[in-house]
Amino acid sequence: MRAQDANRARGRGRCVRSLTTALVLTIAASLSLAGPAQADSIRSGEYWLDGYGVTKAWKESRGAGVKVAIIDSGIDTAHPDLKGSVVEGTDVSGAGNAGGTKSIGAKPEHGTLVASLLAGRGHGTRPKPTSSPTPGKAAPTVQNMGAGPDGMVGVAPEAQLLSVSTWLGSPNPAGKSDEDQIPEAVRWAVDHGAKVINISLGSSSPDWPQSWDAAFLYAEQKDVVVVAAAGNRGSGNIQVGAPATIPGVVTVAGLDRKNTASQDSSSQGISIAVAAPAEELEGALPGGGYATWSGTSGAAPIVAGVAALIRSKYPEMSAKQVINRIVTTAKDVGDPGRDPLYGFGILDAEKALTADVPEAQSNPLGTISEWIRVHRRGGEPSQKPPAGAGNLMPQQPVSDPAPPVAKAADGLDSALPGTLVVGFSVLLLAMLVGAVLHVRAVARREAGESESAPSAAATAGEPAAAGAPAGTAVPAREEASDAASEKASGGTAAGG
Repeated sequence: MRAQDANRARGRGRCVRSLTTALVLTIAASLSLAGPAQADSIRSGEYWLDGYGVTKAWKESRGAGVKVAIIDSGIDTAHPDLKGSVVEGTDVSGAGNAGGTKSIGAKPEHGTLVASLLAGRGHGTRPKPTSSPTPGKAAPTVQNMGAGPDGMVGVAPEAQLLSVSTWLGSPNPAGKSDEDQIPEAVRWAVDHGAKVINISLGSSSPDWPQSWDAAFLYAEQKDVVVVAAAGNRGSGNIQVGAPATIPGVVTVAGLDRKNTASQDSSSQGISIAVAAPAEELEGALPGGGYATWSGTSGAAPIVAGVAALIRSKYPEMSAKQVINRIVTTAKDVGDPGRDPLYGFGILDAEKALTADVPEAQSNPLGTISEWIRVHRRGGEPSQKPPAGAGNLMPQQPVSDPAPPVAKAADGLDSALPGTLVVGFSVLLLAMLVGAVLHVRAVARREAGESESAPSAAATAGEPAAAGAPAGTAVPAREEASDAASEKASGGTAAGG
C-alpha cells in the first residue's frame, strides 16, 4: 500500500507540474526541416499569398509605418529574409539576450518561423528592368515583393517588428514563469509603440492567471490589436486555450489546403474570430534555413499581417474598427454566422482592405474591461493611461474579487426556517418522551410477570421439576410455550 501511495503521489506531482506549465508552443509535430531547399522554391510555395487575397491587398498597403510585436521564442535577425525587419526587442524570460534575438525555449525556432510569415522580406538581387515601368498602379506579385526575389516574403513585408523573447514550454532556467513573462511582454510591446501584437502561443486551459488581466486591459485601452493562435488538436488541445480565450483578442483557427477546418492544426471554441491557412506552411529557421510546418501558430501571423496592412492604410482607424473589418469581410463557411470552427469565416485580405464596411459601435469580439467588471468583481484598475501619452507605466493589477454581500431576506424567507426548526424540535421531543414511557412500561410488565409466575404454578398444583427448588419456573414448559407461539405466528403469516 505504501508503494501504491507513493506512486499515486508521484503521479499527482507530475500532473501538477504539467498544469503549472501554463503555455505550450502550438507548433505542430509535422515540422520538417528544409534547409537545403532553394530559396526561390520557398517563395513559390507560399500559396496563401495569392489564395487569400494578400497579393491584391498589397496594391493598397504593405504595412509600412506599423510596428508589430511578436511575443514568442525570439527572432533570428541574421536570417537573410529578416534583415532589417526587427527594429527593437527585449527579453522578458531572463534567459535570452537584451534585444530578444536569441532563440530560446522548448521550440527555439518558433519565433523566427512566425516572424517570416508576418514580415519576411526575402533576399537576393533583382534583375534590372529592361523596359520602363507600365503606367498605372500595377498590383505587386509574390515574386517582386520584399527586398529580394527569393526566400520568405511576409504578409506585411514593410512592417516593423518588435521581438519579445519568452521561455515557454519547458522549465525556464532563469526561473520566471509564464504568469510573469506574458503580462510583462504585453506591456513592453504596448509601451514601445506596437499597434498589433501576435501571440502564437497557447495553453491547454481556457482560463488565464489574474496577473494577465491588467496587461491585456492596458493593450485594449491603448488601442492595440492582439492576435492569438487557437491551438492545435494534433497537440492534444481540443478546445481553445488562453490567451486565445481572452475577450477582444482575435483568435485564429487553422485551415487545410481545401479551406476546411484542419483536423490536426486547429482547436475549436466560441472565441474563434476568423480562420486562416495552417497546413503546409513555409517558414524561415534560425541559422538561415527553411522549414515546412503546420499549426495555428502560422495562421495567426497571417491574420496579424493583414491587421498591419489595414493599420498602415488607415492609420487613424481604431483597433475595434480594424478587427471589425477583418471579421466582417471574412467568407462565411460552416454554420451560418459565427461558429466554433471558423469563427466569422475565412480570411479575405483584399476585402479587409477595400470593402465598404460600416463603422462598428463596439469590438465584435467583446472587451476584457467588461469581462473584468463582470467576472473579477474587483472593478477596473484605479489608474488609467492619459489620452495620447506614450511610454506610460502599465496599469495597476486588478484587485482581488470582493467578497459577496449578503442580501436582506424577505419576511417569508426569514420566518420559514425558524418555523421548520421549532416544528421538528417539538416532534423529536415527543418521540423521545414516547420512547422513554414505552421502555418503562415494558420493564414494569416484565417485572410483574416474573413475580407472579411461581405462585401461579403452585396454585395450579403443578409439581416442580426434579431437583429444582420449589417456586422455580420450569424451562421445558417455557420452551414449549415459545414453540407454540412461533407456530401460531407462522400459521398466521402463511394464511395471510
